Amino acid sequence: MDVKNVAPFMAAFNVVMPLLGLKNVSKSDLQAKGKTFKGSGIIIIVGMVGDLKGNVVYVIEKEHATKLASFMTDNATNSLDEMAKSALGELTNMITAHAATAFSAMNVFMKISTPICIEGDEIDITMNAEKVICLPMLVGDSVIDVNISFENICAT
Repeated sequence: MDVKNVAPFMAAFNVVMPLLGLKNVSKSDLQAKGKTFKGSGIIIIVGMVGDLKGNVVYVIEKEHATKLASFMTDNATNSLDEMAKSALGELTNMITAHAATAFSAMNVFMKISTPICIEGDEIDITMNAEKVICLPMLVGDSVIDVNISFENICAT
């Protein structure tokens, strides 16, 4: 997978998070992963189809997911109820949609699916392509791993 396909996601975080009042956003070092890896906490899957076909899997440790959801819903909580999971799904939907819009500016067009939210520990995740790029995004003291896997290569 081409590393150029990561830039729209970095840009999306830098636009969406400040809109929600989360201004301390940065990235950590990119990581290459194989087709299968494990995730724990809240795992949100968004499909993408079009000129690029693939998946984006957001993995957020439960403690970090709870902090983000509490901030987004303005409701201090220590649990991840349906409202909290819905807020996190909407957050990933906004990020992925913004990334899709950035791809369209590069003449790469795609549609995104509705996010699917899974909660658990040590869940085996198998992506659609052999190579996965993990973009760890830091939001305050929380980490969101953005695992990106496309079958087609961006031709920009």
